Amino acid sequence: MKDKRILYVSSEVIPYLPETEISSMSFEAPRMVNSNGGQIRIFMPRYGNINERRHQLHEVIRLSGMNLVINDMDMPLIIKVASIPKERMQVYFIDNEDYFKRKSTYTDEDGKLFDDNDERAIFFAKGVIETVKKLNWAPDIIHVHGWMASLLPLYLKNYFSNEPLFENSKVVTSVYNHGFNGDLAADCVDKIKFDGIEQDQIEDLKEPNYTNLMKVAINNSDALIIGSEELPAELSKVLMETDKPVLKYHSKEDFSEAYLDFYQNQVLD
Repeated sequence: MKDKRILYVSSEVIPYLPETEISSMSFEAPRMVNSNGGQIRIFMPRYGNINERRHQLHEVIRLSGMNLVINDMDMPLIIKVASIPKERMQVYFIDNEDYFKRKSTYTDEDGKLFDDNDERAIFFAKGVIETVKKLNWAPDIIHVHGWMASLLPLYLKNYFSNEPLFENSKVVTSVYNHGFNGDLAADCVDKIKFDGIEQDQIEDLKEPNYTNLMKVAINNSDALIIGSEELPAELSKVLMETDKPVLKYHSKEDFSEAYLDFYQNQVLD
């Protein structure tokens, strides 16, 4: 992986959020690439329950200040950054007062999904891509983890399809069973169509549940990784039937060699 550039885009990363399959692999995979001579960037949302003082987040003024249009509203983009102790890895945080200030990740104190989670996911996808453009850092691979990041493949392949920086980038999505119960906002499709993305690209999101959100990510990825030992039956079926490269499940204890081989011989080949 020497000198290959891999962009990790994740819903969750340790040590900033509690350990899950997603947050753990979103840390272990870039650390592995880093130790094998690759270049990495990590992006995640700056949820309000992340302790900025403890983790020493600070705003990057030169990257902040842009407005992203979400469903015909201008939403200011703030970029923060922190370093993971002892790992020589930086994490970029996508922030916005309206979307990410609340003191939890996806649900309110009663466990109800936030009504604007669809807009938060759109904002996150656009914010990552616009920030990478400002960094002028062309990734060889973009590896997506978690449902809050799952609209990035769709936006990259459609909304940003003419962006030369990503012309040769390959998108890998890890599919987990760590999703959400219920549906996102009923008008989720209309908000995505506002960005000029065709209806046939988001047909599944007429019912915007976790499985259908991941189907859209799978359809717009170049390769897939099974991130959990067990997946929802419908997603397992989609992965079995796809003609795209699929890497079987590997735990965080034994993934390194398999991921390196997959990146080099299936994704970049």
